[in-house]
Amino acid sequence: MDVRHFERITAFIEARLTPLFAEETGSDSGFAMDDTSRALRALRNAALEASVAKGLIGQRATAEPAVRRVIDQAVEHHWDVLRGIARQWEDHADFAREFKRHAWELDEAPAAAAAAS
Repeated sequence: MDVRHFERITAFIEARLTPLFAEETGSDSGFAMDDTSRALRALRNAALEASVAKGLIGQRATAEPAVRRVIDQAVEHHWDVLRGIARQWEDHADFAREFKRHAWELDEAPAAAAAAS
């Protein structure tokens, strides 16, 4: 797994959520206190928070073995959060098969190869 996996899945989720903040949705652009606005903000925040795990990937190579295990667990957990969100749009034309894969499966497939499949 590398940073590009996180960048692609985050961009996919953002592309699905951003239009929902439009005034036409009736949710007051997602910034009101109605339930729809609150749900949109919560979902967007969850995706953004999970995507920050990509910053840990670069630290993995030089980390102590114990810290490397923690990094691996954090990256895997946050990928699963993003994967769960992205899979809500599994039928979307831009959904990539890599978004269905587990973190350990992506370890075996470089990001460039995963994007092609």
